[in-house]
Amino acid sequence: MNKKLLSWLLAIMMVLVCSAAFADLEYADGTVLRMATGYNSAKTGLFFDDQTAGEGITLADGNTYHSGDLKPTWVEVQNVLKVVFENKYQGNSAANEFEYWKEQLTEVDMLSGTAAKLSEYGESGAIVNIAEYLDEMPNFKAYLEANPIVRLSITGNVSTGAIYFSPYFDGVNDIERMPLMRVDWVAKLLDGEGEFTAEKCGTLKPAAYTPYMPTAGSVDIDVVTLDGTAVETISKNYDAAGNIIATMNDALAAGDVDGVAAVNMLRKYIDEAYNGYYGTQRSNLFVGQNAAWDADELVALLRCVVANAYTLNGTDKVQGLFTREDDNNQRRVDMFRFAGHLFGVRGLESRQDYLYVGTDNLLHDARQEAGTYEALARMHTLVTEGLISEAFVNKEAENTAKYLENDLGFMHYDYNQTQTIYNETKLQEGEKYMAVMVPVARWYDGTNEDGVYMRFTESWRSVKTDGWGISAPAVANNPDKLNAALKLIDYAYSPEGMILMSYGPDAFIKKNADGSYATFMFNGQEMPEIADATRAELWEKASGNYTNYARMYLGSTLSFAKSQAFEYQCTSEAGREGAGHISTAIGLGTIKHPELAVTENGWYTSVPTVLPTTKIDNDTINTYTELKTKFSSAKGDDQVNVLVDCIANGLTFEGFSSAEEAASTVADTWNGIPYLEIKEWAWEDILDYYNSLQ
Repeated sequence: MNKKLLSWLLAIMMVLVCSAAFADLEYADGTVLRMATGYNSAKTGLFFDDQTAGEGITLADGNTYHSGDLKPTWVEVQNVLKVVFENKYQGNSAANEFEYWKEQLTEVDMLSGTAAKLSEYGESGAIVNIAEYLDEMPNFKAYLEANPIVRLSITGNVSTGAIYFSPYFDGVNDIERMPLMRVDWVAKLLDGEGEFTAEKCGTLKPAAYTPYMPTAGSVDIDVVTLDGTAVETISKNYDAAGNIIATMNDALAAGDVDGVAAVNMLRKYIDEAYNGYYGTQRSNLFVGQNAAWDADELVALLRCVVANAYTLNGTDKVQGLFTREDDNNQRRVDMFRFAGHLFGVRGLESRQDYLYVGTDNLLHDARQEAGTYEALARMHTLVTEGLISEAFVNKEAENTAKYLENDLGFMHYDYNQTQTIYNETKLQEGEKYMAVMVPVARWYDGTNEDGVYMRFTESWRSVKTDGWGISAPAVANNPDKLNAALKLIDYAYSPEGMILMSYGPDAFIKKNADGSYATFMFNGQEMPEIADATRAELWEKASGNYTNYARMYLGSTLSFAKSQAFEYQCTSEAGREGAGHISTAIGLGTIKHPELAVTENGWYTSVPTVLPTTKIDNDTINTYTELKTKFSSAKGDDQVNVLVDCIANGLTFEGFSSAEEAASTVADTWNGIPYLEIKEWAWEDILDYYNSLQ
């Protein structure tokens, strides 16, 4: 292994151990572990299924695999740990897999489950308390010590410090979702000398959206310099330029405004508000390393986009904001997540339900706050103006691929790698879909009573809600099985194990002449490069989708800690460019985010993914039907989320007359208050437990 890479991984783990660290977890070679573990389907388990393997599939390691064979990652784990894996996985989601096995736990040794269920059954004695063995698991213990919020997120009992599952991270301590734009369209509309002209354009709809940002005075914003090397402060001068929305709305009140006039209004505003800072590359306000855009400027741009469809795609229609799958509730919820970023609302992209830690160090629920519904009402005005896709409003079966390949969509909020891959597969030469900077908004982080205009993202990777537990009945009288299962978890958090669980075996990683890993710089650290054959195979078998390839063919990223370094290498050039801008801004402090630690200002503390509520607490919460059924983020067009519907249909669809009434209905009628009380008690308990460890 590359010495610099190894030293970095050892520093992350905060422990100088190697394979000898497992000496205390002794078991007989060939110990069988019956694994009811995987990720959501038969295709993404430890073993190849019929459909993926077919008559036999040869991978980049030169080996041919058949249905029922272990995938390469797990062949390596089996060889390193000298265990034998037996397939018990039914191919379900974590919740359903646990449901299948919960009454027959003697038949499986390790199983997938939700954190809540594994903890609940752990409290009843059915799942092993891993915390009792942490001193024999130095790698896992060190990881938890280095990441306090991770430890708090997986603690199932604050009296005992019990841990009933190994955590899963789809990346950790990194940004998750990002705004994505057709940046070539922004440049086409905004860049260049003189005024914008067009052969043909449409007209703006009557104004419904009103200014969010100030209409007078100025706002100073810290941005990264265009070359990405430093931070500088620029000013939005509303005294000089006015507010672009106010300007457009005044013009609309006086008569029709066509797309050409709208673009020239926006160009003039950018020149004057930023005192020529962006020059003739005005698009950099939105897409540059030095971007400083806010909600008002975005709405103005969206108006320009939808009114200039002919210039952009040669048709009379283009959709402004859209979601990946407009008939899939799991994707439609990304619209209100984005609303939180646009209008400075916490809790809409929380790690747990809609909770966040306030400046008072107490938990708050976004569903019970009027500001949430005010933001959603603002988003509905975009619907009224035709700036959000018709398919989103009507829940039609549209998808990103169709919008992008047919030049029909401008922007959405999603994962960078999986969406910018369309630059390689769907877009034509000169077209570019790229992640752009998160918006400037007014955030009330407690440092100023009037709020702070800054960039903040709540989309921050932490512990996911699924994990793997050890069946207590299965290992109760079998120390070999118990120790082998514990060793598996600890190995997954060792330096070698962390690479294996993300990259797969060494055969899929590029090597130098001396046999060490070839590396590249990722987030300031050296990480392995994937082999050329791996890259080619990823495109051949999974169309460039790293996660699908890793789970379906390598067997990696099924649980434990997934590094984004592999995924980054599989990202399109445009994807790397946009993500690079955001990464630089995070590194230089111009994008703030929650911390995986208990911070002095609680507002910056990431809420734990799971809180140690009791079975009685959970049973009580389950009786709060509206909180469960009206705020679903689950997949499917039959799922309901009030926050999505408020964007699509306005606040009145539920009979609300105002944002205040919506918030009070959730709090008083839908049991929001007792729900939050239960969660707050658990939060206080976990904080007390954390303080006892200091």
